[in-house]
Amino acid sequence: MPDTPDALLTARMADAIRFLALDAIERAGDGHPGAPLGCAEIAVALFTRHLRCNPADPVWPDRDRFVLSNGHGSMLLYAALHLAGYEGLPMQQIRRFRELGAHTHGHPEIAPELGIEATTGPLGQGIANAVGMAVAEARLAATFGSDLVDHRTYALVGDGCLQEGIAHEVISLAGHLRLGKLTFLWDDNRITDDGATDLSISEDVRARFRAADWQVIDADGHDVEAVSAAIRLAQGDPHPTLIACRTVIGRGLPRLEGQRGAHGGRVLASDCAEARAARGWDHPPFTVPDDVAAAWQAGVSGRNRDGYTAWTRRRDALPAEVRAEFDRVSDARLPEGWHAPLRGLRDRFAEAGAARPSIEVSAEIVAALSDGMPELFSGAPDLEGPTKHKGALHAFTAQDRSGRYLHYGIREHAMGAMMNGIAAHRGLVPVGATYLVFSDYMRPSLRMAALMNLPVITVYSHDSIAIGRNGPTHQPVEYLASLRAIPNMLVLRPADAVETAECWEMALANRTGPTSLVCSRQALPALRGPGIEENRSARGAYVLAEASGPRRVTLIGTGSEVALALTARAMLQAEGVPTAVVSMPSWEAFAAQDAAYRASVIPRDTVRVAVEAALRFGWDRWIGEDGGFVGMTGFGASGAPEDLFRHFGITAEAVAETARARLR
Repeated sequence: MPDTPDALLTARMADAIRFLALDAIERAGDGHPGAPLGCAEIAVALFTRHLRCNPADPVWPDRDRFVLSNGHGSMLLYAALHLAGYEGLPMQQIRRFRELGAHTHGHPEIAPELGIEATTGPLGQGIANAVGMAVAEARLAATFGSDLVDHRTYALVGDGCLQEGIAHEVISLAGHLRLGKLTFLWDDNRITDDGATDLSISEDVRARFRAADWQVIDADGHDVEAVSAAIRLAQGDPHPTLIACRTVIGRGLPRLEGQRGAHGGRVLASDCAEARAARGWDHPPFTVPDDVAAAWQAGVSGRNRDGYTAWTRRRDALPAEVRAEFDRVSDARLPEGWHAPLRGLRDRFAEAGAARPSIEVSAEIVAALSDGMPELFSGAPDLEGPTKHKGALHAFTAQDRSGRYLHYGIREHAMGAMMNGIAAHRGLVPVGATYLVFSDYMRPSLRMAALMNLPVITVYSHDSIAIGRNGPTHQPVEYLASLRAIPNMLVLRPADAVETAECWEMALANRTGPTSLVCSRQALPALRGPGIEENRSARGAYVLAEASGPRRVTLIGTGSEVALALTARAMLQAEGVPTAVVSMPSWEAFAAQDAAYRASVIPRDTVRVAVEAALRFGWDRWIGEDGGFVGMTGFGASGAPEDLFRHFGITAEAVAETARARLR
């Protein structure tokens, strides 16, 4: 291990971060100087003394993960990665901070090849991602052993991260799970954008962590040796650790140091000159002196070289089968033949022809997949019974890291963001199951999964007013529309057991974004029989029942309402009106088809009527402004499901009459 730099050189290593940040923010005319200036010594201690990484191989599977949870301080991360020697962040990228097309975005955006492990922006998401990464590390270590998987997860967090509600959820769960390789470095500067923290908080933050079974260590955040010693203590404790780093916001910027304005205040050329004079930094903008650059390189690449080489040798010495499996999951590649169990189940469901709740079918699918897909990692927020997505999987606990089901507790927000961290870490396929109405608790993490192109699968049950007597608070009439509104979100609502198997195949094949699989609590009649070749759901919509004669009416349904459309078709056909039924499990997949296919499935020259036990919002794209819609116009009510469908007019008779009205 290289010699530790002397105190003067160490101070200049921190100042290199400060002045790269100041120069970049001043040049951009925008940014957040407070955290990069206030946390520079923390970054030096972590990156050059402890962080296990290799800038020459940024996606080394056994690297430590670092998440900048307070993502507004992004120049801290970019400066540290540049100084550490990551080729994807040369000085030109630092100069282009916040410019269109640059890697140095206003908030970090996931790019593991650059050293950026997660997209962080909304406060609290990053620390929850870090908890998910720590879970993934522990689970993979139980599978492959510490010779291959033995790394730590660090997150730099601010007061904003810790005040958000999601922080309470993940702090509690991380302590309960005893994630001892997880460390939060708290930028304890006692100030937020509004002013001093005592404007809005009087609790003892340290006591909160201790109550959640964390180790808590205090350190002077401007003393590299003190922070380094605290990190060393964290590495030797079986509990997750909070290191409370007392800092001064905007340290080194005389005009704003210690003031609320340092958070996101404008940096002027005169500020940069004043800061240089105050810190004795006589180098031009965007310049790092050779001895400082060399010290950074020695502290990062030099310190980690032997460990990386030894790990590579251990991996190369593995039996070919073990190495191939480790490489596969590390690359987030699904196992060969993963489709086979799904297609076998689909054929079995088609032969059986039984009416079944699609949430129950989904649970059976997870159970069937678990043997051939060992990286499948399920979980639910205290809904193991209603969702049934645990099956024979045993729990991941503080005592047993080999488990493949995580009891998240009543913490939907934590589950969503932790699944993002699990997926970003790589090695596991996270699946979470909850009620559709609770997806709003997950809204920020669902959006972040879509932004990060993460293959996270969330299975939702209780998808409509058919849940009945629980009443309107639990009847998600507007939730399909809200999920469909998220860019890069694949939304699937299968109509029967066969479609459920097909939708699961779509979900697993979707490697560039999240999937929302929306399932029913009530039994859905079998609509598809045997003799299946292709995955018909994969095209988003297809003609389930063609018209007898030149088509005049197209009825379109999703989920449980497809059966209503089939009954309405029988009525119209009996009246001599050629009518087709289209099952449309996925708007997004259908929109991705070519225009000719879309026109063949939903011809514009026919009367178009959609039926869905949800709001009309968005349906005009498929049925036109003058198209018919049978569904909800407001919130639901408490009552028996069959009474509710009649009460709200979601019946086959209503579908048929809506079509008739447009034929007249």
